[in-house]
Amino acid sequence: MTPVCPFVKAARPDDASSKKLGESPNKHGSENEGKAKKESSDSASVSPKCPFGYDSGTFKLGPLSCMICQALLFDCAKCIPCSHVYCKVCISRFKDCPLCGADIEKTEADTDLQSVVDRFIEGHARIKRSNTDADKDAGGDTKIVYEDVSLERGAFLVQQAMRAFRAQNVESAKSRLRLCVDDIRGQIEIMGNTSELCSQLGAVLGTLGDCCRATGDASSAIDYFEESVEFLTKLPTDNLEITHTLSVSLNKIGDLKYYAGDMEAARSFYSRSLNVRRDAMQHHPNVPSQTLDVAVSLAKVADVDRSIGNEDAAAAGFQEAIKLLKSLTLKPEEVGLEQRRLSVLEFLNSQLGG
Repeated sequence: MTPVCPFVKAARPDDASSKKLGESPNKHGSENEGKAKKESSDSASVSPKCPFGYDSGTFKLGPLSCMICQALLFDCAKCIPCSHVYCKVCISRFKDCPLCGADIEKTEADTDLQSVVDRFIEGHARIKRSNTDADKDAGGDTKIVYEDVSLERGAFLVQQAMRAFRAQNVESAKSRLRLCVDDIRGQIEIMGNTSELCSQLGAVLGTLGDCCRATGDASSAIDYFEESVEFLTKLPTDNLEITHTLSVSLNKIGDLKYYAGDMEAARSFYSRSLNVRRDAMQHHPNVPSQTLDVAVSLAKVADVDRSIGNEDAAAAGFQEAIKLLKSLTLKPEEVGLEQRRLSVLEFLNSQLGG
């Protein structure tokens, strides 16, 4: 069943031809009654045409977008007197309207437009469950249910969240990511801990952690990162993307513990990340990025060892990392990796006084 845009009810192709000019509404009454239920169920399969030109797979800037962060509007605020609408957080940084240049005397909440945005998200972005017998109303008619459970819809929400996050509209980003988390959790309840769902949830939870860390909420950030780790550790370790995401989440928890002064906890998480990366390097010895990741983790563990007074362990860690990076051979086209290798190597040498 094709998902139906919530805005399309009044513009279905069959609506325009259902009545002919001058035709009596009672004509063929018995025949129409017989078709009523069939049309009710068939309507859900009509190919949708969103009047705003959006669909679940693509997105462009339009009437539901904030022209500042370029994401879907969140907490809509209308500028007075020009009436242009932006996200409240986005427009709060301006004294003049970015679109027309008019002085902004004040802003007012635009709840009507925000409700339209929320309905758009429900129709185009939420991951929905499949239609079941429980979705029938008391009269036996089947309700229209958005049956597309592909994670492309979740990707749409993540895309909007990242646009908002880059524009420093963190609350908008968190709102979209939480919707995505709720939807994936719902799918896990139905389908179980599949690799695809767990990897998606782990990645989104990690991004939520980044949002919390950006606002200084270290406690919530750690909670999200730890939950991300919980789901990612359920997955096979032969997938490089999954192991990289897992190791990064562990390092981010280690960083937060480090800055909070909890060196023992920081070392524990850095060491776990190092072990994940060592395993990945053993399974994929010819992937240069894995070697770089191991060197970075060695440096993090060694730095903590030095902070807690274990100088011998620190020196050994720095030296192992240097040896790895010096033995790494990169292709001429791998310019980015070479720059990263030199940067890490410079830091390691500085730690040993070289």
